[in-house]
Formats: sequence, structure tokens, C-alpha cells
Amino acid sequence: MKTLLTLTLACSLMLLSGCQSAYYGAMEKVGYHKRDIMVDRVKDAKESQEEAQKQFSSALEEMQALLGHSGGDLERAYSKAKDEYDASLEAAEQVSSRIDKVEDVAEALFEEWQNEIGEISSANLRSKSQAKLRETKRSYETMVRSMRRAESKMPPVLTAMKDNMLYLKHNLNAQTLGAIKGEFGNLKRDITGLIKEMNKSIAESNKFIAAMEAGE
Repeated sequence: MKTLLTLTLACSLMLLSGCQSAYYGAMEKVGYHKRDIMVDRVKDAKESQEEAQKQFSSALEEMQALLGHSGGDLERAYSKAKDEYDASLEAAEQVSSRIDKVEDVAEALFEEWQNEIGEISSANLRSKSQAKLRETKRSYETMVRSMRRAESKMPPVLTAMKDNMLYLKHNLNAQTLGAIKGEFGNLKRDITGLIKEMNKSIAESNKFIAAMEAGE
């Protein structure tokens, strides 16, 4: 167990330094193949989207509380909304990073799979393996498109949130709160759309994970 942990940590360092092929090779030696890594990374990407959904919803709630604020400590209400914006930015970065990792291992897996098909001497088995590869790639591409589509909706939302927070930072009073209520309606609509796209992406991820784990 200690040896495996040491190897895993070493591989993690190699991964961080960009030595992906070395990482995959080392993990394969301990029985952890690219297919396994891919499934785990899809799960991680799905979880990051679920976390981002919650975070953007929380940010929306805090901004709504700020705009509806009457009396009390306005600075404190602003600070809470700003913290939620910062957390949303981090959540978005995590989503993008994990999708990148899914794409990286997918490229390595499909390249290896195609090369190994060429080593199969039986024409029948080679044909079946090629068909399975095409099917898996189609399923994967559908999933990644859905992930990227949901991801693409985050920057506009973050930009709108940032604009509002910067505007309020220098004009924190009841009058300016009222001035951006119209903007808030657009932001609410955009966050609702983002969450809807993330739900679609999460569903596609679950479908892909189930197929990969079942070996279908």
C-alpha cells in the first residue's frame, strides 16, 4: 500500500509537470489503465459541475439579498456577495481544468486503442474492436460537447457579476442598489440557463460513465 501511495504521489508530480505519457505508463504498471483514469476524470468533471451549480445559485441568492437589503450593515452584505462571486470564479476554473484533463486522457486512450487494433490479426475481432472504438468516441464527443457548452455559459455570468460588484464597490448605497436591479434580472436569467446546461452535461456524464463501467 505504501509503495502504491509513493508511486501515485510520484505520478502526480509527473502529471503536474506535464509528463502525461510517463504518468499513464506508470499508472498502467500498477493496473490502473487509461480507461480507468478516464472514468475517474469524467466523474471529477461531473462533480465540479455539480459544485459549480450550487455555488452559482448561492451567489445569486447573496446578490438578491444585497439588492433587497434595507437598513443594517450594507458593507457586510456586499462583502458576502463579493465572497460568493470569488468562490464562483474558482468553481468555474475548476470545471474548465477538469474538462481539460478529461480531453487529455481521452486523446491518449483513443490513440492507444487505435494503435492496438492494428495489432489484432483476426479480421473479425479487429472489425468489432474498431466498431466499439467508434461507438465510444461518439458517446465521448457528445458528452464533451455538452460539457463545453455548459462551460461557455460561465464567463458571461461571471462578467456580469464582476461588473455589478465593481459598480457597487464604489457606490454602495440604496440608490445604486436600485439602479442595478434591471441588470440583476438578466443575471438571474443567465444563471438559470447555465444551471440548465449543466444539468444536461451531468446527465450525459452519467450516461457515459455507466456505459464505460458496464463495458458496453
